[in-house]
Amino acid sequence: MQLTPCNPRDGIYPATDDYVHAMEVRSAERFLFISGTMGLDTQGNAPESLEEQLDLIWSNLRRILAEAHMTTDNIVRLTSYLRDASYAEANQNARIKALGDRRIPTTAIVAQTLVPEWLVEIEVVAAA
Repeated sequence: MQLTPCNPRDGIYPATDDYVHAMEVRSAERFLFISGTMGLDTQGNAPESLEEQLDLIWSNLRRILAEAHMTTDNIVRLTSYLRDASYAEANQNARIKALGDRRIPTTAIVAQTLVPEWLVEIEVVAAA
């Protein structure tokens, strides 16, 4: 599989250091579409802190990816749903920590979650 970031330099606002405008995926054999994933423990409980929920979200995403024989290296698209706009920086930092030097197309949306204790949901598209 070949991944090629697409970041036009003219006629559009510049991409920032933490994302790319688009990602071309070539020769992928499999795609995995992961539902909105919350920061819930194995009992389905959400810790109170944003940081703990973000840690659990990324742990849960790694577990789902592993079930499909993938890792965070296979993520090609990510959407975050934040209960409050003030969560944006912590969410960004957690994503950068989880992905290392990889940059992917990403969107963050402020939305009311189904349960008030769920502070962030993240959905992912992965390819292999």
